[in-house]
Amino acid sequence: MDYWFAEQEVRLRNLPSKKRYLHEKIDWSARCLGILGARGTGKTTMMLQYLSTYEQGAEKALYVSIDHPRFQPQSLHDFGRRFHEYGGSVLILDEVHKYPNWATHIKTLYDSCPELRIIFSGSSVLQMQDQDADLSRRAIMYCLHGLSFREFLLFETGKSFPALTLSDILRDHAAHARKVNSSIRPLEHFRNYLAYGYYPFFLEGKDTYPIRLANVINHVLETDLPQSRSIDLRQIGKLKKLLMFLALSSPSRVNIQKLAAGTEISRPTIYEYLESLHQARLLNLIRDGGSGYKVLSKPDKIYLENPNLAHALTERINTGTLRETFFVNQILNAYTHYPRQSGQPIRTADRGDFLVNEEFTFEIGGKNKGIRQIQGVDDAFIAADEIETGFRSKIPLWLFGFLY
Repeated sequence: MDYWFAEQEVRLRNLPSKKRYLHEKIDWSARCLGILGARGTGKTTMMLQYLSTYEQGAEKALYVSIDHPRFQPQSLHDFGRRFHEYGGSVLILDEVHKYPNWATHIKTLYDSCPELRIIFSGSSVLQMQDQDADLSRRAIMYCLHGLSFREFLLFETGKSFPALTLSDILRDHAAHARKVNSSIRPLEHFRNYLAYGYYPFFLEGKDTYPIRLANVINHVLETDLPQSRSIDLRQIGKLKKLLMFLALSSPSRVNIQKLAAGTEISRPTIYEYLESLHQARLLNLIRDGGSGYKVLSKPDKIYLENPNLAHALTERINTGTLRETFFVNQILNAYTHYPRQSGQPIRTADRGDFLVNEEFTFEIGGKNKGIRQIQGVDDAFIAADEIETGFRSKIPLWLFGFLY
């Protein structure tokens, strides 16, 4: 155990003081909790920040990264039992998806050591979901998303702004926008956020950010998908072509036939690939209210999961698509904290672009966007880019980045 405590001390040095939005929402006292999230979203830092404030003392809590070469030959269950026998109270397991049958080990450890609290995380969303069923009655699972625009401003400028509810924004968006405008110029930072602000590792160097993000994409496509979905490695080039195709596309309803032809993927297979890319946090699939979220059902609109992915894939980005990608991403992230949630807070609208919470219609556009598409629609709004402050039903697009 001495080796792992020494490793832990190294990791606890120079932790950032700023915390992610999810930190205060987690019930850290739960006997077993898991943190699910895409690679690079800050799960490790968040768990170490909790550990650094553990009141019972450092010797009672231990962080272990499962992908450490020294851990691989060990039994996860036996290691946890031994830690507990030596007086350990909290065991934090990072990158658990890299351990075979990790869920079975944690479930057995949970049952055999009732006084031990277990916190675990994994970066391969697909592999985590595959074994999640074994822990469904024991573990509380949370989703950690990438940075909101509000969080990016905190990390980038040091300016702290409160999170807003959708009701806050719709009721008094002009007043909230003025408060932000009195401290910073949001449009300047918004452009940066769309390019490199979604993953916290931008703090490690903006020049290397595109390389790191490309590595994240490649790892999901070349490692996670083949391992968890048995996708032939020869198909990876087609999946990359699919992502590029979506980055270059203009906002429109999905034409599966055109998508299949452009990527050389058969129509039946493309539905499976789209769902896998959605589960891997590379795509967001938006459907109408009637179709729900069924695998192999046709999505109405398809977006990259966040705007940074588009910048990593191409320089020829469609501005309209980028705006809608941001809006969809922030709405979904604000309303999705748990992986087992059912339903979807946003869907395509009969008039306008999106219907949120089955109540509010939104049309997305630039500063000159008019109300023609939503005229006569109740509770309808324009989310407009390139404006600092809105008026009446026209709301600055960037303000929806304050939802979490």
